[in-house]
Amino acid sequence: MGPIPLFSIAALIWGSTWFAITFQLGSVAAEASVVYRFALAAVMLAAWCLLTGRSLRFPPAQHAWFASQGALLFGLNYLCVYWAEEYIASGLVAVLFSLIVFLNLVGVRVFFGTPFNRRTVVGAVLGVTGITLLFWRDLAAMQTDALRGLVFGIAATVFASGGNLLAVRSQRRGIPLLPGVAWAMTYGALTIAVAAALNDIVWSFDPRPAYILSLFYLAAFGSVIAFAAYLTLLGSIGCARRLRRSRRSGRRLAALDSIRALPMDAAGAHRRRTLYRGERPRSHAATDGVKALAAVRPLT
Repeated sequence: MGPIPLFSIAALIWGSTWFAITFQLGSVAAEASVVYRFALAAVMLAAWCLLTGRSLRFPPAQHAWFASQGALLFGLNYLCVYWAEEYIASGLVAVLFSLIVFLNLVGVRVFFGTPFNRRTVVGAVLGVTGITLLFWRDLAAMQTDALRGLVFGIAATVFASGGNLLAVRSQRRGIPLLPGVAWAMTYGALTIAVAAALNDIVWSFDPRPAYILSLFYLAAFGSVIAFAAYLTLLGSIGCARRLRRSRRSGRRLAALDSIRALPMDAAGAHRRRTLYRGERPRSHAATDGVKALAAVRPLT
């Protein structure tokens, strides 16, 4: 599958998962819901690998890399995002997370020698600027005691970028993508479960159809399909036969990294306003998602 279909799949899915996440918030702790999501996604991926004859066996040394990738990309990243939104506006978290585009570009340059040109940097700047403008109202209302939230937000961005770089490492060493992601999501779910246990999170499950269906959507589409497309596109940077194709992949990845911030923002805004302040979630969330998709489409 080419870069444009990969970009379109991930962008459309991550541009819509904000709605599914709102059905996950309420009676079930956010940490528990994320554990359920990635555990279910890992089971789905493992089942698909077995049905299609893909081996899930890897040496212990490779499992250490899978555990690191999962802990960073699917574990600590998500935990820090939720923790950050306890202290700062979710729009600011989205802006901080969109800075991952620069960390990814610098990371692949430093660790893998992948060059990037001016157009790639411009694409990243436009993506971050667009996210900033979308959530300017949230930024203007930022609390004064936001230092802890800023630290968590920056940590989430660094963890996610580190997980991305480990995913690139695996692909460049010929590790099959889907089996590797299955193991990484398994370790990511375990990481969140351990953190939740240490924080005395109450484990529960919501049997309502809305919760179950949204959980299935987030696992199957928001995790399995979207991350498979995203990581495939990530691995194509610097691996394409022609440098021009690699740079185009870099610009598309920069756009996707900005879109990834939107579902996290919607979840944080809904949680604070609905659970903490008793307000209804903002009505223009869907419009924000559409605007973001329209803004980043020219970058492809």
